[in-house]
Amino acid sequence: MTDLTPISFAATDLDAIATRKGRVAVVVTPDGKLEQSARRVNRLTKGAVQRFVDSDGFAKLKPGEVMSMAWPAGMEATAVDVICLARNHSVEDARKAGAALGKLRGSGDMLLAVDGARRVQEIAFGLAMRDYAFTPHKTDAKDADGAVVVMCSRPEEATEAAAPLLAIAEGTFMTRDLVNEPANVLTTTEFADRLVEMEALGLKVEVLDEDALAKLGMRTLLSVGQGSDSPSKVVVMQWNGGAEGDAPLALIGKGVVFDTGGISLKPAGGMEDMTMDMGGAGVVAGTMRALARRKAKANVVGLVGLVENMPSGNATRPGDVVTSMKGDTVEIINTDAEGRLVLCDVMWYAQERFEPAGMIDLATLTGAIIIGLGHENAGVFSNDDTLCNAFLKAAGNEGEGAWRMPLGQAYDDMLKSRIADMKNIGGRPAGSVTAAQFLQRFVKPGTPWIHLDIAGVASVKSDTALAPKGATGWGVMALSRLVADNFES
Repeated sequence: MTDLTPISFAATDLDAIATRKGRVAVVVTPDGKLEQSARRVNRLTKGAVQRFVDSDGFAKLKPGEVMSMAWPAGMEATAVDVICLARNHSVEDARKAGAALGKLRGSGDMLLAVDGARRVQEIAFGLAMRDYAFTPHKTDAKDADGAVVVMCSRPEEATEAAAPLLAIAEGTFMTRDLVNEPANVLTTTEFADRLVEMEALGLKVEVLDEDALAKLGMRTLLSVGQGSDSPSKVVVMQWNGGAEGDAPLALIGKGVVFDTGGISLKPAGGMEDMTMDMGGAGVVAGTMRALARRKAKANVVGLVGLVENMPSGNATRPGDVVTSMKGDTVEIINTDAEGRLVLCDVMWYAQERFEPAGMIDLATLTGAIIIGLGHENAGVFSNDDTLCNAFLKAAGNEGEGAWRMPLGQAYDDMLKSRIADMKNIGGRPAGSVTAAQFLQRFVKPGTPWIHLDIAGVASVKSDTALAPKGATGWGVMALSRLVADNFES
């Protein structure tokens, strides 16, 4: 797994700045006031920082933005990074500043001299989140060997405050690695093996193989993977950090390690992106890692259905009828609408076994949600206003875009089948909504439930606030915040 940049906190030492190698970052307020370390750097560079602050370039900087001065005279540093940050800054601006520094760091050391900044841990978190690169398949990649030292007025407090945030960053990195990984590497077996490794963190992990799934009656899930040589699996991860006997929150992830569409074959153009169709399972895995790393005082169970959707002589055909674990029959109209067939069995199993206090499923489920919401927001569907509003608040606080979408009987009626209990698609109109309606049929009465369609946010073609292009890790921050605010004792 990609390692976090080593980040440590130390007391401010102005005398150490002159001989510090690598990059040195200092803070200047938007109105041009130099903080303590910035004043020392200004003296060492014979007024260069002040001249920069008096320039038009600094006037254009917004809070949280950074501008650099290369090879400063009077210092051994390779660059001085000037952070524009108000003394009473927001969490968003602190993370923005950290992310800007993470983008600049490269592979060398960095000294971040923030003095008495209020949200030191958030600056460090932003830096850690953005300082990510997926390089295991690049032959010329070099391991980053640098570290970050944050000089501040209360290093012990900052270390303690940063620990749970860095645990979330670690979980996010796991998600990004899984989503970025090519399908010939991240097979269903390899995926399961990586999850089993998290037993070392205190998670209880079980892997259900095809024989076990057949005995449980997970026929819709098995129907998706039956055309592939890769065996279908369900992995169950339990974190029991809360009170014994308390019902857990259940997180359910779609883990289609590669999606050709099956017999309903996708167009060739862009099919290479379907390595990310296990994004929901990736978020569940990363969230469980983050919860274990920060020792969350909550009971949470994560379940992921791992399959590969391939065309073959044994693949499910359009027109087939398959019986779910619940017992409902499904007419397969389109084999490319496979994610819901995976999720519905795992959701039913989760409710039967764990009787959860709430259930959230995540899936790169529909292209329709991208048409509706683009790459800024995940689609949120729910049968419970309390749980839904709690999630939307958590996502908003963490800066992860999420937008509630409708459900209703008229959409559900679009799934009616002539020969079975339901079809697996409802046609082109409202495709993301009918997909959610399909899943809602597998939610037991009284179970608070959210469906998150993350097709537009799991992997993107350009940088986001806290991630380079590619896998974002969207959802790990929001779900961890939801657990912290609503499920921890």
